[in-house]
Amino acid sequence: MTKRYVRVKTNNESVYYGLLQPNRSVTVLDAPPWLNGQLTDLDLDADSYQILAPCVPSKIVAVGKNYVKHAAEMGSNAPKEPLLFLKPNTAIIPDGSGIRYPKNSQRVDYEGELAVVIGDRCYQQNIEQASKAIWGYTIANDVTARDLQRKDGQWTRAKGFDTFCPLGPWIIRELSSEAKLETFLNSETEPRQSALITEMTFSPEFLVSYVSEIMTLMPGDIILTGTPQGIGAMQKGDRVTVEIEGIGSLSNYVEIT
Repeated sequence: MTKRYVRVKTNNESVYYGLLQPNRSVTVLDAPPWLNGQLTDLDLDADSYQILAPCVPSKIVAVGKNYVKHAAEMGSNAPKEPLLFLKPNTAIIPDGSGIRYPKNSQRVDYEGELAVVIGDRCYQQNIEQASKAIWGYTIANDVTARDLQRKDGQWTRAKGFDTFCPLGPWIIRELSSEAKLETFLNSETEPRQSALITEMTFSPEFLVSYVSEIMTLMPGDIILTGTPQGIGAMQKGDRVTVEIEGIGSLSNYVEIT
């Protein structure tokens, strides 16, 4: 079974990184796994913790229009170079938590994405070096206030609200190049989004190298690799689920109040 690395909070408010076991217990690590955390003798029963977002990055670097069909649905061609923007780490919420609908927005969209987790300090690295700096993979939802994005002409406000980066539920080390990403709304059986990660214009390794030419990536940092075609609006009370083969699913609801 693929190893699933989690970050959890116990019933007495202690926070740990750990390895999720098949019976849902967690074997605690003595440090984050990308910092060479080792297994300890402490095991947490399944009913003694809640899963948090799997890391606390110093920054979230996101990539826009990294699938050709998504660029087309946004009314443009795919960029010739990666289109980067930042999301604050305060936007992160874990699997199962609520997305807050901003009072000043009339349209909030889901954007299912593959998230890359950085394992080593990474600056000005080539693609081969950058591939070794990728520690693992998780799932993200780059929630976007679409009307504010169009109004502002830049993306910071539209993508930076608290709760606008669901992340998790865990990290895996390896991912098949043929993995499929799908996004579902509520109880629908047909995905709103469906694409292979190989359909990205720029690969995860290329993105890490490209970003490292601009800024230093630190262990635990996140790169959101872009969303495929099929973005759409969420309404209050909706539940959105992003699934990636080999990782699992990330599910969050839009708060009613």
